[in-house]
Amino acid sequence: MKIAIEPSSRSEFERAVIAAGCEVAPLTPEVKALIWTDYSRPELLRETLDANPQLEWVQLPFAGVDAFADLLTRQPVFTSAKAAYSEPVAEHALALMLALGRAIPERVRAKSWGEKFAVSLYESKVLVVGAGGIAQELVKLLSPFGTEVVLCRRGEHEKLLKELPTANFVVLACALTDETRNLFDREMFGRMRSDAYLVNVARGGVVVTEDLVEALNAGVIAGAGVDVTMPEPLPDGHPLWDAKNCIITPHTADTEKQVVRLFAERIEVNARAYAMGSDFVGVVDKELGY
Repeated sequence: MKIAIEPSSRSEFERAVIAAGCEVAPLTPEVKALIWTDYSRPELLRETLDANPQLEWVQLPFAGVDAFADLLTRQPVFTSAKAAYSEPVAEHALALMLALGRAIPERVRAKSWGEKFAVSLYESKVLVVGAGGIAQELVKLLSPFGTEVVLCRRGEHEKLLKELPTANFVVLACALTDETRNLFDREMFGRMRSDAYLVNVARGGVVVTEDLVEALNAGVIAGAGVDVTMPEPLPDGHPLWDAKNCIITPHTADTEKQVVRLFAERIEVNARAYAMGSDFVGVVDKELGY
């Protein structure tokens, strides 16, 4: 079975295709499978799909496929990397929670002894918006702490509204869809506890950034740790940089080195499925958009 890798390739991806018993080939009319490796230029994928109507399967490079949302109604089966990067992203969410709960950013900058402060995970309730791979992995990581964890799945908005006022930590780990875009706005922050923390490892578009800045500076919530922002990259001088008790990491929950390795593993699994005619992993639901 021939599989093309576009618009650029890496040796790790080629080895994964070969390990699956397939052949890496140029994208010609007889090639019906495509590994797509570029996230930043969805218009290029659109042009590629237009020029190659024979494609039956396209593997997308990231767990979130919001950048390709308008392409998902096309003929090919699309698979994403959802759940492939769960471990490092969940680890990053845990790190942000611990840093916020122990006021680590403040203590790192401190030049005097200061006041004692700590919010323990052992005594906390964690509300996770999303129930996919990241959320499931975070549940595992939190297990040793005996933390009460509540997951809110797609369509459980009433449950979210009920649980939000009781959570010490709110972790966003959901896909960016029409349902979740701008979900956390001024009203939602107002429903949170004033001593609660927000952690976002989903997409920046799930949060209304201006409302988050306002909530932090006004003490509506105690703090936030965000690995994703809207806009992204967050421009120098943006008000979020100076918001009270906010940790910002530059979309580094999973590094390039981690992503390459984990994406290669997903490529091998799905290339083997393609060759054998078995079920793919991470099939994108074209109606749900993820």
